[in-house]
Amino acid sequence: MGQEEKKATVLITDDTIFMRRRLREIFEANDIEVAGEAGTGKEAVELYEKLLPDFVTMDIAMPDMDGLQALKAIREIDPVAVVIMVSSMGFQEKVLKAIRLGAKNFIVKPFTEDKVMEIVTKTLEAAHD
Repeated sequence: MGQEEKKATVLITDDTIFMRRRLREIFEANDIEVAGEAGTGKEAVELYEKLLPDFVTMDIAMPDMDGLQALKAIREIDPVAVVIMVSSMGFQEKVLKAIRLGAKNFIVKPFTEDKVMEIVTKTLEAAHD
């Protein structure tokens, strides 16, 4: 009997419900299991530790603890965590800082389903090499 391939799991982090819902729709349509959703960086760190998803999408601009702080905290918990930053145009400097802090890739808003899946697929393949 062939072993069924395990679905990848994701933790979606964004302070807007609309963005979380949009990403959830994209991932579920592409056979990726949404392990959880966080509305703040602090919540993302707590959920990451509890859920240990295969990857995280992390908004940069959030109240409470921004995406860069949350990325740093998650990488302290798990140095090989796969975090993909999500940001609006005009945040290039923060995206570069995120990459230096260990983010594996980034998605620019507004995005298309195809672009999100292309980046996620490429990032997960690179993480497993």
